[in-house]
Parts: sequence; structure tokens; C-alpha cells
Amino acid sequence: MKKQKEWRIYFLFIILFLIFGTVVCRLFFIQVLEHSAYLALAQNQNLLFKKLAPQRGEIFVQDKNSSLLSLATLREYPFVYLVPREIIEEKEKVAEALAFVLEIDKQAILEKINKEDDPYEPLKSKISDQAAEDIKELDFKGVYVSSEKLRWYPQKNIASHLLGFVGNKNSGRIGQYGLEGYWEQNLAGQPGFLETEKDALGKLILTGDYKLEEAKNGDNLYLTIDPNIQFIAEQELKALLEKWDAAGGSVVISDPQSGAIKAMVSLPNYNPNEYNKMESIDQFLNPVIQKLYEPGSIFKPITMAAGLDTGKISPNTSFVDTGSVQIKGSVISNALGRSYGLSDMSKILEKSINTGAVFIQRVTGNEDFRKYVEAFGFNRPTGIDLAGEIGGSINNLKGSKEINFATASFGQGIAVTPIELVAAIGAIANGGKMMRPYLVEKIVHSDGWEETIKPQEIRQVISEQTASRLTAMLVNTVKNGYDKVKIKGYFIAGKTGTAQVPLESEAGYSEETIHTFVGYAPAYNPKFLVLIKMDKPHGITFASDSLGPVFANIARYLFSYYEIPPDE
Repeated sequence: MKKQKEWRIYFLFIILFLIFGTVVCRLFFIQVLEHSAYLALAQNQNLLFKKLAPQRGEIFVQDKNSSLLSLATLREYPFVYLVPREIIEEKEKVAEALAFVLEIDKQAILEKINKEDDPYEPLKSKISDQAAEDIKELDFKGVYVSSEKLRWYPQKNIASHLLGFVGNKNSGRIGQYGLEGYWEQNLAGQPGFLETEKDALGKLILTGDYKLEEAKNGDNLYLTIDPNIQFIAEQELKALLEKWDAAGGSVVISDPQSGAIKAMVSLPNYNPNEYNKMESIDQFLNPVIQKLYEPGSIFKPITMAAGLDTGKISPNTSFVDTGSVQIKGSVISNALGRSYGLSDMSKILEKSINTGAVFIQRVTGNEDFRKYVEAFGFNRPTGIDLAGEIGGSINNLKGSKEINFATASFGQGIAVTPIELVAAIGAIANGGKMMRPYLVEKIVHSDGWEETIKPQEIRQVISEQTASRLTAMLVNTVKNGYDKVKIKGYFIAGKTGTAQVPLESEAGYSEETIHTFVGYAPAYNPKFLVLIKMDKPHGITFASDSLGPVFANIARYLFSYYEIPPDE
């Protein structure tokens, strides 16, 4: 009996020991091994963590008198959100009414409403003021209208390809295309946070401890674009495309001595406030930097520059043009089958003689010709501060096939972007120095610090002497060949290009053409360079006839606007 009693006592001690050991182990597990997890759970019950959104930076342009105009700013828009756990009754009725007012799918709304434990479900942003009022009048429990600051483009379509837009991506808003995409990190700023105590109802305890990291607002950008010049360029291009029923076109105006872009226009364009209404992302691509084309005869000054700079030719070098040249079974002819007989190098540019360009390329040599084409930057992006720029294609010059070099001499078989042409011809205008094209001239950071972007020289492409000789030849090209470009009292250097559009499904060229004109003035101390490109016009054959008057209109405006005195 005594032993039985002792055994019961031992058994009780064992049970108590096991219970105590279990409690100790559990406490060790909770307080040591799972300390961080339970601490986070407790903090989540007692602390409120709120992300603080920064304010996106603005984009400004200014005229010659420093008058500012905003191209991209912020605006308060109404938006609708749901608190599903508050929507207990009449879910179908709520969804149906909201679908009617907001013009969105009823089933999609129901899916959000049925997330019963969800405290927040965004429904639709950027709703109209009328829609906001209609939803408030419905007075549904769990349906709320608030406001948020979002990107707004007050000038609508103006400079849309240049700007890009702020779109939705990965559940957040991010700059896409153009300046918005390239300068996203600067414009977006950095988010902050607030961590503070909350009561049982989830409300802030204002007297409690808190941590605050303020959001850092985005930087403001100030562009090289002059709004007056941009407006004139858009007007002239629109009238040009309508006149010749063209598929599209672009105008770029730059300062060749610095690389600063004063206007960049492409049509058709779009309204970045309504980017989601566009049918294809192709409409967002900036043709100036993101679309290639065969330039045609506007490339002949590059060929001439290579010949002059190598010393293989001079302006007085002559050759006999018979109207065509045969290269290993292929025949290259001049436009309209014309022949010009004994011709010097200036005449090649003035009459845009294809066989003359081939002559220059052949005496220059394949290796040197390719070297200069690359030095002028036609095999790489220019580095302009816009998202998505692509480089030209000169792949057919990598081999030694003579016909490829011959056709490249007058701009066939190679593909370039308009901005590459602006930079390359700008180098000729600027004494042989190539400048990086750029659009942002000043960044004002959120702390007030102003950062000035200085012009950047890329390289010396040709000698100053070569550039001067070539400029004189291009002045003669305008003087003797383009009556519609000439402006009394001013020396203008320029060249046209009328290029056939390659067939898409087979080798060869269609009857459609692309017209290009590039000119700079005053020729011997240029203040501006203008490139005009028109795609697939109807009822006009040559670029000198279609684009000459447009260049003259823009040039007259710029001479007056900048108060540039006549050369003579």
C-alpha cells in the first residue's frame, strides 16, 4: 500500500514536470525562436504603417524672354474605392449602379465587393466630376469618392511624342516613353513613411511614439524647347501634311553649336492625358528617335565630307557623268535618267547626282567611307535624353560588296533616324564638332538645388577646314538649286532628299517616297538647324518643291524671332 502511494506521488511529479517542461519549451519557442514573428504581429496590432507618396516633378519650357509654360504638371482627379467589409447588403444593386455610372464591368465590381475582409479596393481613377457627384448621391455604404493628384498635360497633344506619359505598370504609376520615361527617377521622387501607434479601432494615437520619413518630391525639369518655336513647327507641319495628303512627318529644330533641341514635332500625335484610348503602342513611338528610314540624297553631304576630309577630292575635282554607272551587273542611274556631263563636286550636290556620289565613294575607298559614316554616328544612338532611342543600321557596309557601298553613297540600303541626321549635319554646321542632342537644360531638385546641363561635345568628326568648304558647297546648292528656300540677305546651307520606300515583302522599292530637307543658317555662323521629313506624300515628286517653302517659312520666323541681322 505504501509503495503504491509513493508510485502515485512519483507519477504526479512526472506529470507536473512534463507540463512544466512543455510550458517552458513553448515559452522558449515563442520568446526566443519565434520572437521576431510575434513581435511583428503585436506591432501590426498596435502600430500603423503608412507609405507617403511623393509629388511628381513638373516639366517646363520657356521662351527667349524666360516666360515659363508647363507641359506636364499635377492635377487633382476624383477616384472611387470600396471598403468591401462594409458592403453587407444589396451587393448586386451596388455593383449594377456603379457599373452604369463608371462604365465598367459589373462582374469585375462584384469580384471586388466579395472580398469581404478587404478594407480597401480601388475601383476607378480619373473619373469625371459628374460621375463623382452621381456616386455621392447614391450614398452606398462602403463606396467612397476621394481625390488624388495625378499627371496632367495642360497642352494636350502638343509635344506628346517628346513627353511620353505616366502610365500604370506593375500596380504602380511610372513614366513611359519620351522624357517621362528617360527621367523617371528624377521626376518620380522617393516615397516616405509614417509609423505610429493606433488604437483598437485602427485610428492614430497622436500622442504616441512615431517614426516619420518624409517623402522626397520629384525634380522639376526645364527644357531647351522654346514653346513659340514648337508651336510654329507644329503649325507648319500640320499644314504641310494636309496639303500633300501625307501619312506623317516630323520637324526638328536645333542649335547646332550646342546640340540644344528647340522644337521636336511628329504627326500624327496623341493626347497623353488619354493615352489609354490609343489602339496601338506604335502610336507612342517617337519617329524622330525610334523609327528608321532610308534617307536618300540628304546623305550626300556625308559622302562629300568623307571625300573632302581624306583629301581624295576637292571642291574643284571633276568627273564626267554619263547618267549611269555599272557595278558588277547592277546599274545605278540618276533621277529621271538625266546626265550632266563634265561636273565638279559642287554640282554633284546642286543637281543631286547619284553617279557623282558613287564616284566620291569609290575614290574615297570602302574602308575610309565606312569609317566616316561611323564617325558621323549612323551606327549608334546619339545619346539624346529621351527613352527608347535606337541607332541606325549600316550593316551592309560591314562586308566588301561594292554595290552596297555605292548605293549607301546616296542614302540607299542604309537606315537612319532623323535625330542622327540632325546631329551629323549639325557637326558640319559646327566646324566639324559633333554635339550631343539634348532637351533638359536645367534640373531643379526638391531641395532647391539647381543643376545646369552643359552642352557636350562628342567628337571632332571632320576638320574645321573641311566643314567650311562643305558649308560653302551647301550654300551654293541652295543658291543655285532651291529657289523656294532662298531668303534675301541670308546665306543658307541645305540639302534635300527624295527617297523611295523599300517594299516590305520583297526586295526592291515601291513608288512611294519620303521627302527630307535639312538646312542651317546663317550658314557661316549658324544659330539654328531645321530638319523636315514628310512620309508618303501624294501629288508631288521632289522634296525641294514640297519642303522648300516650309523651311523658308520657319527660317523667316527664326530670323525675326532671334533678331538675326542679314549677312549682306
